[in-house]
Amino acid sequence: MFFRHDYSTPGPGIEKDAPEKTGVSRFVEILQLECVTLFQLNLLFLLTCLPVVTIPLALYAMNQVVRRMVLDQPVLLLHHYTTALRRGWGRAYLAFFLTALPMGCSLWGAWFYLGYAAENPVFFVPFLFCSTVFLAATLASGCLYGLLGAGMEIGKAVRLALLLGIGRPLRPALTALVWYGILLAAVLAFPLSAPYLLLIGFSAPCLLGNFYLRTILNPCCPAEAADRPEETAKP
Repeated sequence: MFFRHDYSTPGPGIEKDAPEKTGVSRFVEILQLECVTLFQLNLLFLLTCLPVVTIPLALYAMNQVVRRMVLDQPVLLLHHYTTALRRGWGRAYLAFFLTALPMGCSLWGAWFYLGYAAENPVFFVPFLFCSTVFLAATLASGCLYGLLGAGMEIGKAVRLALLLGIGRPLRPALTALVWYGILLAAVLAFPLSAPYLLLIGFSAPCLLGNFYLRTILNPCCPAEAADRPEETAKP
């Protein structure tokens, strides 16, 4: 099967006594170990998105799988992906609407009021408000997916995502640039970008975004949802 691996056959891995890599070296190491899984994950994500209404579920499940890669936890693609779909649907839709709704509404509001601000400076006030909401929601979006995926209580996850996004904006900004920026560029370049979108256009940016966020999310998530007994793959 395309999504199944022969786990009885030894494969590439990390030597037991090898020093832990960081930064670019660690990211390249993850790519080397998980390159096939990333291709499969991207295809699985696109297939899950076909009904359209399942896009929030697909985003949540993909983030769950990629988060395991970043944490150097074993990934059984079909098991962990489908488990996230079945058990995380509530958090998936919540994360999607808590990010997409404020980002979409505030972006439209900023564009709307900016058109009138040239004639009446008073409209700069609602423009600045909408711009601030858009920036905060964009920076917090990646953090929110990570915190909700770790099993954190919803209210606490929302507050902490905003605090991390606004208080430590560098890595959330890089994550937003990678995810939204590259995706927008690929959409604008379509159909030339079709092979990229089909192969790694969603899974690779998701991996890089989660990699950027790991240093600020890990201290907040000492017990990942994937480590709970019900989330652990059976032998």
